[in-house]
Amino acid sequence: MTAIVSALVRRARRDGGRPLITYYDLGTGARTELSGTTFANWVDKTYHLLAELDVRPGDVVALPLAVTDPGHWVTFALTAGAWQAGARVVAGEHDEAVVTAVGPGRMNGAGTVLACSLHPLGFGSETPLLPGVIDFSIDVRSQPDAHAEEPVAESAPAWSDPAASFTHADLAAVTPVSERVLVRPTTPLETLLAAYVAPLLGGGSAVVVTGGDEDAVARVATQERVA
Repeated sequence: MTAIVSALVRRARRDGGRPLITYYDLGTGARTELSGTTFANWVDKTYHLLAELDVRPGDVVALPLAVTDPGHWVTFALTAGAWQAGARVVAGEHDEAVVTAVGPGRMNGAGTVLACSLHPLGFGSETPLLPGVIDFSIDVRSQPDAHAEEPVAESAPAWSDPAASFTHADLAAVTPVSERVLVRPTTPLETLLAAYVAPLLGGGSAVVVTGGDEDAVARVATQERVA
């Protein structure tokens, strides 16, 4: 079990009721809060869906979603689920992807395409999907939420983007965060580390805010009591 996967298991078991990720879209007014237990359940369901789609250790799961929506909690759940499956996550397109996860308005990519509606209440896509495209929000809900994972070495590839590639050990070397912090999404990797990996490893939590001006963000920071 890699350090990051192990940390999520511990968080769910020992401190599962406390928020792990709180997501705001100030453009739409959406707010979604996931405790350690709730997020772990989503990750476990995602793992089982990916396994059902024949994702195996060493395979590529492509996430154009990480480029278009780097701070969304679904992006983090797909990433963490892929890590449990032993897959390498690629931020963007990849010709050899077994699964490609895309956001609203997209239905193309290598391998099996997962269409993610990103609806705040977890509803499916409002647009009819092309044949063969899977509605992530619908199909993932029927998966087991029992924890399972593939044996993965810390030295195995975990993440790639146009700039570099990283192993599980590389990502786990981030400075842990023990407080409740505000995160404004930037690049896919920086956002992932700041909003998910660092708080998870340090016992903290993140409030991820997209959209809005400085005053609106400041109000959220006060309401959420971020450090």
